Amino acid sequence: MADSRSATSAPLIWLKGIARWYSSGFVKTYVLREINLGIREGEFVSIMGPSGSGKSTLLHILGLLDEPSAGEHEFLGEQVHGLSGKERTELHKNYIGFVFQSYHLIDDLTVYENLETPLLYKNIKSAERKSLVSDVLDRFQIVAKKDLFPNQLSGGQQQLVGIARAVITSPRLILADEPTGNLNSAQGEEIMDLFTRLNREGTTIVQVTHSEKNASYGKRIINLLDGHVKGPM
Repeated sequence: MADSRSATSAPLIWLKGIARWYSSGFVKTYVLREINLGIREGEFVSIMGPSGSGKSTLLHILGLLDEPSAGEHEFLGEQVHGLSGKERTELHKNYIGFVFQSYHLIDDLTVYENLETPLLYKNIKSAERKSLVSDVLDRFQIVAKKDLFPNQLSGGQQQLVGIARAVITSPRLILADEPTGNLNSAQGEEIMDLFTRLNREGTTIVQVTHSEKNASYGKRIINLLDGHVKGPM
């Protein structure tokens, strides 16, 4: 794929020749191969593909949580592949909200404290933290759960807290790995409607999903198969 960027319309994310493999002795097992992909500010992109196609690995690379084995990765004009681990962490902390398939809540913190944690990382003052947490507790209808610990919540409730934590800092980019996988259909529709509203307000969203219905909320679908992007990008 040719480099089609211009000085006036550079993507928020740009991947060029991205590969990810794991080595065992002299054998390389590829998860991703030759991924060339641009995602522009304000897009809502759905990534689909069968299990083992590399979807979650691609999402983790986009979220700066994993490094490619080869290729170039730009985010907000920064050459991510040339940054230190600390610099990548700062980019992630300041601009990206991540919804994990397996929640990744902190077990020994309450719901309130889990939601407050990304605000502490951003050095937001106490009064503003309290206001932001209160707003998101109300928006997700989990006020009654604020003093509970993750192991006292159902899977669906933990997922709601994970999504609330991802959006609380109003990130430029939200990455979601099967965001409605543990929710009932009504909760799932509410979350997809929330993502749609956030996207309309300017947040860039990339979701991995097996659901064609959820994928249809996106403005573009990227299909992965055996680590390759299939079809137009």
